Amino acid sequence: MIRIFEGREAPGNNPILDDMYRARKTVFVDLLRWDVPVIAGKFEIDQFDDDRAIYIVASDSQGNHEGSIRLLSSDRPHILGSIFPALCDGKVPVGPRIFELSRLCLSRSLRARRRLEVRNALATAIVQFALHRGIGWYSCVADSNWLSQILSLGWSARPLGIPQVIAGLPTGALLIQIDADTPAKLDAAGTGVPMRITPITSSLCEAV
Repeated sequence: MIRIFEGREAPGNNPILDDMYRARKTVFVDLLRWDVPVIAGKFEIDQFDDDRAIYIVASDSQGNHEGSIRLLSSDRPHILGSIFPALCDGKVPVGPRIFELSRLCLSRSLRARRRLEVRNALATAIVQFALHRGIGWYSCVADSNWLSQILSLGWSARPLGIPQVIAGLPTGALLIQIDADTPAKLDAAGTGVPMRITPITSSLCEAV
């Protein structure tokens, strides 16, 4: 199941988000050795995890984290604009219809086939969420491990500048366009997953 949460909650208040923060620590700190904040020794939570952050979380039937991604509005502090603006040849794209994708995290316990399924489900969910909310573009910063995967999903994407070496890996910024044709493009690429976004409350949606 995929759930969409709006706004960070402090550790201990939401078991699904707690599991996401733990998974992020396992991937980004323990595996990739990123120099990012860790709360209570087990939750990876940075300065962009705030009341306006949006989280799309995939969980298994027991509620365990399988994958997640964070959405940040570009008209407020976000990773590309605040930390990596040099990755853009021109100005950083900002505006009320542009959101940033960050912290894509797939559980290290998943087998290769399931990782692909969860990745595709998250991509489909962010497309459906964008169409539901009137989001027209997603920006993102991606290293070489993810850049080719993002481009292969089938949507329309373009580089914002020439990739640069960051933490030993070629890293670039992309702008992904989302419109009414995007779901069909994902389907044609074999990455679309049948789902619909259904509002549950002001702070939670589900994709079913």
